[in-house]
Amino acid sequence: MTAAAPLRVLFCIGINQNFFDLPRDGVTAGDVWTAFVAMMDGIKALPGVDFIGDIDDDSHLVGPSDTWPWTCYLLADVDSQETVKAVCDLFRTVHIGRSEWKLWKYAKIEARIGRALTPREY
Repeated sequence: MTAAAPLRVLFCIGINQNFFDLPRDGVTAGDVWTAFVAMMDGIKALPGVDFIGDIDDDSHLVGPSDTWPWTCYLLADVDSQETVKAVCDLFRTVHIGRSEWKLWKYAKIEARIGRALTPREY
């Protein structure tokens, strides 16, 4: 029996208006960036995630992004939908500095699940 092919996942991340309203309530943009780096490190450390790459377009996209086009994208091969969920859950668990807030207050994530584009034989 062969192992199942990994899921090719495009994680689409948008930055929301709360980020652009900073500094506020003792939170700075630097606090959010530190949390964002912790989230990225968390993704790369998750078992079952083979991180392929990322792209950030904060130079050409100004302001909040609630939908396409997103601010940044992460591409990874992931072993299961449960692991995809664990990646998304990092937005619910990573704290922003010493505040009560989590990353989801300042950014959102959506996962697009597919497969690697490979030629097929017909």
